[in-house]
Amino acid sequence: MIDVVIAGGGPVGLYLAALLLQEGVEVRVLEQRVRRKNHSRAIGIHPPALAVLDQVGVGGAMVRAGVPIRSGTAISRGATVGSMSFATVSDRFPFVLSLPQSTTESLLEQRVHELDGSALRRGARVTHVADDGGAVTVAVAAPEVEGGGSRITARLLVAADGARSQLRSLLGIHVLSKSYPDHYVMGDFAADGDHSQEAVLYLETGGIVESFPLPGDLRRWVVRMGSPAPNVDAAELSQLVHQRTGVRPDPATNSMLSAFSPKSTMARRLVAGRAVLIGDAAHEISPIGGQGMNLGWLDAAELAPIICASLAGTAVGRRLQEYDAGRRKAALLARRQAEVNMSLGRPLAPAFLGFRNLAMGAVAAVPSANRLVARRFTMQ
Repeated sequence: MIDVVIAGGGPVGLYLAALLLQEGVEVRVLEQRVRRKNHSRAIGIHPPALAVLDQVGVGGAMVRAGVPIRSGTAISRGATVGSMSFATVSDRFPFVLSLPQSTTESLLEQRVHELDGSALRRGARVTHVADDGGAVTVAVAAPEVEGGGSRITARLLVAADGARSQLRSLLGIHVLSKSYPDHYVMGDFAADGDHSQEAVLYLETGGIVESFPLPGDLRRWVVRMGSPAPNVDAAELSQLVHQRTGVRPDPATNSMLSAFSPKSTMARRLVAGRAVLIGDAAHEISPIGGQGMNLGWLDAAELAPIICASLAGTAVGRRLQEYDAGRRKAALLARRQAEVNMSLGRPLAPAFLGFRNLAMGAVAAVPSANRLVARRFTMQ
């Protein structure tokens, strides 16, 4: 019997594994993907997450590999509406770090391998869970291996297998879902030289356009659409950006293209017997504002000491109840912030857009209000 099985080898599962391995816990991470996706995906890492990532020795490497975004500017109809500095949000990390998720996962996986070269098992999918009150046994399918399949028994099980969590279903945990009238297309292109390390929000009548720097002299462009647009290509996205902002990213330099329609999913409970949900398996948050992955790391940072205490023989029932309530509350706060972010990006008639821009500019001009908004945006 091993100590902990973690289902899901994404950024949250890998981080939890590193935390536990550092404490001498025997861990197996089961990841159904045979190889990591080379896709930028989630890019924003907030100061509280950087602080907990530093606990496993990867914070510095991430900062060196990424782009620190130290300020943001809102622009509308060619004029600056307001600016926001992140200088006061953290003493150690006064910025939002922009780093492709593929690099984030690579650094975390390297750390896990340093701690235990056999901890991560790829091509492994949990197909059944049995909890007898004293241990959890999972059936594992390994289709990449001829005749592959096994059973693993552990003292505890953690579900970190994402928003479509199969393990959550196997545990019989129901979710509350919420959809939104928002749709987006995003792509990564070569940077044009303007706003080099700054986030820029273009607040236009047709809807928001967001732009963020990425390592490698790239920029992420996110355009709000009026309806789902899964077939938009790089040239069409470039044209949409140009129509609303006057900036025309070069389609030939596009390295990632994706369309998405945000929703939120909240598990009704995070603890089921000897199993616990974390990350997107526990709470899916709209990616607008970049909170979801960060929220998962904060889940793991809070859960790891509880796991260690349980393995040492300490009764942790009350702490698990507090974890359940506290992390669901944190997820609700993150959802509300994401909903505010999405509402600010919806199309408005020119008169209403002008009024909103005046209000935003007035808030941005008050230093105390500016600092408060910056702290809320960075999950403080």
